Amino acid sequence: MSKLTRRTFLGNTALAAFFGTTSSALSSVQDPPLSWRNWSGGEVSYPKSRFSPATEEQLARFFATSLGSLRPVGSGHSFSALVPTDGHLVVIDQLSGLLAQDETRHLATFAAGTRLSDMGPVLAGVGQGMLNLPDIDRQTLAGATATATHGTGIDFKCLSGYVTGLRLITVDGGVRDLDVSSQPDLFAAACVSLGALGVVSRMTLQNRAAYRLKQTTWVEKTSTLLQDFDSHTSAHRHFELFPLVHSDYSMALATDETDEAINNPAASPEEDAAFDNAMRGFMMIPPSLRRPLINTLAEQIGPSERVDVSYKILSNIRNNRFNEMEYSVPVEAGADCLKEILATIIDKQVDVVFPLEYRYVCRDDTMLSMSSGDEDHAAISIHRVATEDYRPYFDLIEPIFWKYGGRPHWGKIHSLGAGQLASLYPRFNEFTAIRKALDPQGRLLNVHLRKVFGETI
Repeated sequence: MSKLTRRTFLGNTALAAFFGTTSSALSSVQDPPLSWRNWSGGEVSYPKSRFSPATEEQLARFFATSLGSLRPVGSGHSFSALVPTDGHLVVIDQLSGLLAQDETRHLATFAAGTRLSDMGPVLAGVGQGMLNLPDIDRQTLAGATATATHGTGIDFKCLSGYVTGLRLITVDGGVRDLDVSSQPDLFAAACVSLGALGVVSRMTLQNRAAYRLKQTTWVEKTSTLLQDFDSHTSAHRHFELFPLVHSDYSMALATDETDEAINNPAASPEEDAAFDNAMRGFMMIPPSLRRPLINTLAEQIGPSERVDVSYKILSNIRNNRFNEMEYSVPVEAGADCLKEILATIIDKQVDVVFPLEYRYVCRDDTMLSMSSGDEDHAAISIHRVATEDYRPYFDLIEPIFWKYGGRPHWGKIHSLGAGQLASLYPRFNEFTAIRKALDPQGRLLNVHLRKVFGETI
């Protein structure tokens, strides 16, 4: 077998074979005209109305004059039940685009409905680049920051940590311009708000001069990579692992700044075909017998490099849909937590092939991000293809996260309520008090958020 590249392993064609194709299953569902479903198809809602404001003034007026419950929605890329409502669905798609930029200080203000994927080219056009990006960039700026979405790197905060100012429109139609020097507590709450304080209509981000990145990938024993993880983290701008389940190996990704020429070719049809053929050979093998086969396949994946502008390296296109659970645990507990998850998958013979993801995230000053407070965190993600029932797998693994003091990613599936969350986030009760003051009637709460914040109907 010829050597396989990282692009082949994580590319769209290979993913379709490895994880199962889901687009046809999702597109065959016929929904009523006002229905809504998230990207994975796992959350469905039937709001009584949709409102899509073209201006901030229209949004404020709607809030001030409407009755009943409200939920904002961005791109629908959250896997948790943040959006579903039988009230008014507030769609912020029209609030998009670059509003202002400061060339000297590398600041940029965007309307909050702007997709992350649209921000990279626009910023490059004014000589700027975002400091970091998540693996997927189809989210809106408002949705990504409201859920503390993050990228990779112990020196890099979640996206919300780079917000220097924002405009919050509250349920009474009030408009509040916030930054760290103006109502700092409300600002710290609004940067990661779960859409429970109002609608953020614009945000100013701290960026840097435009830059290129070089990403190097290779496969190595998971035990070795975990032993050397901190050394790799110190040596590279970004470093993360994709541990292969039912295997002894992980895919390692190291990313560094570079001045090298852009070199980011697409995977060849031959590479895709080689991988697809290898995967079909063991997909019908019972989980208990897969380890030698997956190990053999992993050993065929050769090292690779690619160079491109920063936003094309930091984020990827994921066309094959899935559901995801992600928790962050203190850095010192990360390796042990990951090892226990991998061992449990083998011990319980879980029939899953989707790799895990393991990375570090820097602490920040927001109230509710996964790394808020005084310590850095290791983020661990598990996945299940969208056509499969994720609940048995996620229910098995979630208590392992709790054992290591894990905090859930707000946009990913979790089962925690206010009692557990208040013990995990030092400023949780402070956030809850701010939420009640801004929305005393709970118009912005749905069933999921009432559980999160311990509110009765």
